[in-house]
Amino acid sequence: MTDPISDFLTRIRNAVMAAHETVIMPSSKTKVQIARILKEQGYIDDFSVAPDRVGEVLTVSLRYTVDRRPAIAGLKRVSAPGRRIYVGKDEIPRVLGGMGTTILTTSSGVMTGHEATRRGIGGELIAQVW
Repeated sequence: MTDPISDFLTRIRNAVMAAHETVIMPSSKTKVQIARILKEQGYIDDFSVAPDRVGEVLTVSLRYTVDRRPAIAGLKRVSAPGRRIYVGKDEIPRVLGGMGTTILTTSSGVMTGHEATRRGIGGELIAQVW
């Protein structure tokens, strides 16, 4: 696999489209941090990391409204292995006029675009969620 983050986002996108309750995938530190941000922003209910035969697995519990509409309307991978997108502190894009979330990886860790702007640091754009 050449892009594990894209695989992570695609698995979540596919599970939401199929109305699954949970999605299970191989774990990594970056995926866990992205899942933490998605939970903090209210896009998923919970996540957990458990040992497996080889490595660890990440289980993500998806969030739906009472009438079964998903909390995640869209996920988009911005930076990819063949095309890295870096932004400065003043260039961090807003998603849907601030209604969505930009996820960045910075020298201080993985964080939302709002947090990076508040701290005054830029980084690599990982994904956008709305």
